[in-house]
Amino acid sequence: MKYIEAVEKLRKVKLENIYVIYGTESYLIESIIKKIMQKIATEDQTDNVSKYDLEEVSIQDVLLDVETYPFFGERKIVLAYHPIFLTAKPNKTGIDHDMESLLSYVQEPVDFSTLILVAPYEKLDERKKLTKLLKKNAMFIACEEIKAWHIDQWIDHMTKELKMSLEKPVYEMLVQESGTNLSLLQKELEKFALYVEENGKVTTDIADQLLSRQANTSGLKLVDAVIAKDLTRAIQIFKDLERMNEEVIALVALLAAQFRTIYQVKILKQKGYSQNQMAQQLKVHPYVVKMALEREKKFALDFLYFCLTACANTDSEIKQGKSEKTLAFEMLLYQLINK
Repeated sequence: MKYIEAVEKLRKVKLENIYVIYGTESYLIESIIKKIMQKIATEDQTDNVSKYDLEEVSIQDVLLDVETYPFFGERKIVLAYHPIFLTAKPNKTGIDHDMESLLSYVQEPVDFSTLILVAPYEKLDERKKLTKLLKKNAMFIACEEIKAWHIDQWIDHMTKELKMSLEKPVYEMLVQESGTNLSLLQKELEKFALYVEENGKVTTDIADQLLSRQANTSGLKLVDAVIAKDLTRAIQIFKDLERMNEEVIALVALLAAQFRTIYQVKILKQKGYSQNQMAQQLKVHPYVVKMALEREKKFALDFLYFCLTACANTDSEIKQGKSEKTLAFEMLLYQLINK
């Protein structure tokens, strides 16, 4: 079951006896755990919630807790992180997990506890007897990494939960600043919600006033400074990013990523791809393609290739200690603008 489906189901039904939460999107994992915990009384969330790391504690010790009746309240929640035994990976922790006891429990769980197995892994081993049994007796919730072309759906979901709405251009502004980072998106949207209050609408003016500026936006500004052949502006943007504690090596990668996207979009455009086809091919949000299309016409392919090579050389020089990193980045900007 996908995250959004799980949220809807949690609103309508009582807690399951067993959940398996899996995937690599940590924001979604923590978010769904909070929503499950909200199903028990607030005062019980302190006394009746236990957390275990299965890289340090055996599953049989966890089950002892699960099968112990809660001292306060009517239900307890037991979280068990890193169930490596649900994957095809070998167990290198040295902890001896008794699978038979878990298999028995899955078939006959107690009705006063909710066991949550938190598996922050890309995939589980569907061939295992335990996984198959859990599929029949537990609720599986997928917290997979968000694809760029699905981000608008997530913004819709988050704004609905926060009881507000956004003007359409605000979606693009959010994507430009936060990309697919759901944690950042949530923080920005919560900021909007406080400003416009319940059932309010976020306009582009409000968004422009409140949005936190991320390095990604400045990466595009650096590209625009290269287009304009404005070295002074490029150095100023770089200094602003340094004040934001951005690492030079990360800025080289950021600049290279911008030029790479423009290069790829230019090639796909020559092949007759539409904007949506480009987004699917490159696995990026359509807005990223839109920004690249606005810039690609100002660059020749050979110049873009030069930019990528220059970024790669600068990255190598910094990592090998051949150049002082700040000077190396300024020289990179000089090369790109004076080519």
